[in-house]
Amino acid sequence: MRVLKPILFALSCTVAAQAAYAQKVSDNVVKIGILNDQSGVYADFGGKSSVEAARMAVEDFGGKVLGVPVEIVSADHQNKPDVASSIARQWYDTEKVDSIMELTTSSVALAVQGLSKEKKKITMTTGAATSDLTGKQCSPYGFHWAYDTYALAVGTGGALVENGGNKWFFLTADYAFGYSLEEQTSKFVKSKGGQVVGSVRHPLAATDYSSFLLQAQSSGANVIGLANAGLDTSNAIKQAAEFGITQGGTRLAALLFTLAEVKGLGLQAAQGLTLTEGWYWDQNDENRAFAKRFQAKTGKMPNMIHVGTYSTVLQYLKAVQKAGTDETEAVAKALHEMPVQDVFTKNGKVLPNGRMVYDMYLFQVKKPEESKGEWDMYKQLATIPGDQAYMTVAESGCQLTQ
Repeated sequence: MRVLKPILFALSCTVAAQAAYAQKVSDNVVKIGILNDQSGVYADFGGKSSVEAARMAVEDFGGKVLGVPVEIVSADHQNKPDVASSIARQWYDTEKVDSIMELTTSSVALAVQGLSKEKKKITMTTGAATSDLTGKQCSPYGFHWAYDTYALAVGTGGALVENGGNKWFFLTADYAFGYSLEEQTSKFVKSKGGQVVGSVRHPLAATDYSSFLLQAQSSGANVIGLANAGLDTSNAIKQAAEFGITQGGTRLAALLFTLAEVKGLGLQAAQGLTLTEGWYWDQNDENRAFAKRFQAKTGKMPNMIHVGTYSTVLQYLKAVQKAGTDETEAVAKALHEMPVQDVFTKNGKVLPNGRMVYDMYLFQVKKPEESKGEWDMYKQLATIPGDQAYMTVAESGCQLTQ
């Protein structure tokens, strides 16, 4: 019995510690929801691969935090703010979800972040672009990772103006994301001495861009700015090639285009495109190792949305660990204080408005003859330091710190 007493005492201490931790975690589980487009125009952009990235983060963290399990749930919001809000409300009220992440589509992200602010729940957005999330519609519980419309404007817009692309015409997706991207790119083009000669708006998931492209071609622009994403961008590029627009010297600026869409389009059609991303699989050994694991699970290489989602889940769990609870105020405080250091970035910092600032990269899509493998698609042109890629809190218009 003398041998058993220390063992029993140690076991009782472990059980007591786990019980104490559990009291600090609501419902004895930390539950994270990944809400995004899994069947529409942005399904490759984020979709089910983002869900897998979230699961990888939980696995890498150890599957538990503060002694309780971590659970990932997911749903398809169909790019509809009302559907997304209904799912989010059910998750919060019935399924006791602690935080919602990814949130592809700006109108969806704004709606869910607004609801989450009322419910005092944390959102961490990677899939949506609008800078309003950390601007005029910022939330003390809202965080924005991966990219935003301002960073895209600085990257792709700035590069083309500096290289002679000084007359722009925009094809813009007819919702919050498109408006924001056109507006911010237009400002940046003009600030560099360029001009905007026209624009036209198209519905989400349009199939025929011929009339829009002909308007752009007849405007005299030397750059057509595609203020859209996913299949909308891919289809516009395909139809521009059919009309011979690029052969005539007009450049296409894919303002939001990721590796997933380039792969779907193919190098023959996408070659020469200039784009901005926050992560690329072939930049270093750590990225390559992560990408290999991701590919084994999904069959594809990750883009910045997928790895950004991995980063948000990992950072959230680190914040819960630091706070010693999953209580929203404490976790939000930790998220604002902690640096972001993972496979996504080594120098990330979160501003008071929730914007995660880190370096972005300007890439050009390779020509088919330059590619050495199936996923060898980019050559890096420049690094855009985080403090240049993103607005300051004062510039954002967020009222949280004023």
